[in-house]
Amino acid sequence: MNFIGIDLGTSAAKLLLMSEGGEILNIVSREYPIFFPKPGWSEQRPEDWYEQSILGLDELLQGQDRSQVAGISFGGQMHGLVILDENDKVIRPAILWNDGRTGAECEYLNQVIGKDKLSEYTANIAFAGFTAPKLLWLAKNEPENFKRIRKIMLPKDYLAYRLTGVHSTDYSDASGMLLLDVKNKKWSQEMCEICGISADMLPTLYESYEKIGCLKPAIADCLGLGHDVAVAAGAGDNAAAAVGTGTVGDGQCNLSLGTSGTLFISSENFLVDSKNALHAFAHADGHFHLMGCMLSAASCNKWWMEDILSTKDFNGEQAGIEKLGENTVFFLPYLMGERSPHNDPSARGAFVGMSMDTTRADMTQAVLEGVAFALRDSFEVAKSQGIPVTSTKICGGGAKSPLWKKMIANIFNIPVQVPSVEEGPSMGGAMLAAVACGVYDSVEDAAVKIVKVVDEVQPEAELAAKYEVKYRQFAKLYPALKESYAEIYGD
Repeated sequence: MNFIGIDLGTSAAKLLLMSEGGEILNIVSREYPIFFPKPGWSEQRPEDWYEQSILGLDELLQGQDRSQVAGISFGGQMHGLVILDENDKVIRPAILWNDGRTGAECEYLNQVIGKDKLSEYTANIAFAGFTAPKLLWLAKNEPENFKRIRKIMLPKDYLAYRLTGVHSTDYSDASGMLLLDVKNKKWSQEMCEICGISADMLPTLYESYEKIGCLKPAIADCLGLGHDVAVAAGAGDNAAAAVGTGTVGDGQCNLSLGTSGTLFISSENFLVDSKNALHAFAHADGHFHLMGCMLSAASCNKWWMEDILSTKDFNGEQAGIEKLGENTVFFLPYLMGERSPHNDPSARGAFVGMSMDTTRADMTQAVLEGVAFALRDSFEVAKSQGIPVTSTKICGGGAKSPLWKKMIANIFNIPVQVPSVEEGPSMGGAMLAAVACGVYDSVEDAAVKIVKVVDEVQPEAELAAKYEVKYRQFAKLYPALKESYAEIYGD
């Protein structure tokens, strides 16, 4: 049997075909547009996700034995607001995870409703990208659209609905809506009332590895697949990436260097960061995790390379970087505002410390280091909670850079392990499909048997000591600029 994982990302859908033993048989990617109607806004058309995924599925299966496909599942961009009317038609473009329009709504939730109440109801507080603040924004700014809502969905769940006809979500993805009672794994009635919605507008909850249904016969026939192809609920992209890298069970860590950057720590037990700087979410393995998420990670490097330097030679630009731990230029990677741990949609990117002898390589180095430093901010919060992390896996596009991995190993001062497969969410999705079909007894079982570590980057004592000094200097910059950010870029 073979299994398909669909990573419904921000820029493209990446589809992966995996054998039941974990061998990758094919990978394809289908891009779709992203729209920025106003500064800080970010939207996509859900119909584009479906259309490109269907085209991607057919492309993925070219030359393959389609009769061997047994299951499909997903890893998807989290928090996006997808709203359907009484006919299950999309009402408006989806408001994405990196959209920053809900500053006022987050302020209302965190200050008027109160962070303590939010944490009691959901184990989390309001962040600009979360789904609940978007509902409040919609009710205030697009009341006619709000009145038409009959179903509220997340991006991957819209795709699952189009494939099966089932309105579903999983606990890991639902955790990021600020509508789920994460500890008890049920919708929060209190949050529904605050947002002016009813619980029946929300999809049915599943574990990530549970089957929600089968492909619609018409879609199966179109793709040359059997009518019994199972579709599993899937997971939020970070939880799916964690599955794909084997970050399941207790005390495991994964760093994802994708469009966004995440620090993901798995736990068998429910945990809440006392300051709510990290997200307390359910995990795709049936347990829980803590996660810090920065809104711009590898996208910072892409912006710097392509938009500012006008080059696609990423390796060439990094080749001249040699003096690690000695750079006097710092970069604050808040190009889309920031989530963890600052929760500040007004934050912006900044270079600090340039002088007449600053070089192009210095600034490129600063971009890479700035992302790593910002991820360490969340790592410091996790350590303050007494969570021992002795190593981390790494995945995402940025993980392909040997230089970046070396920086991270030394900035965090822990070994960085590279899995044999760096396909993160799509691999995790395929593994969840295999569990749903009974090939593996559990997500942990699948991870042990499929995921292998092929490289490990060790920190170097002298370099780690240099980076410790640089990190402490970096950590002072955001507090120094916070008031200016609010004055210049706040609502």
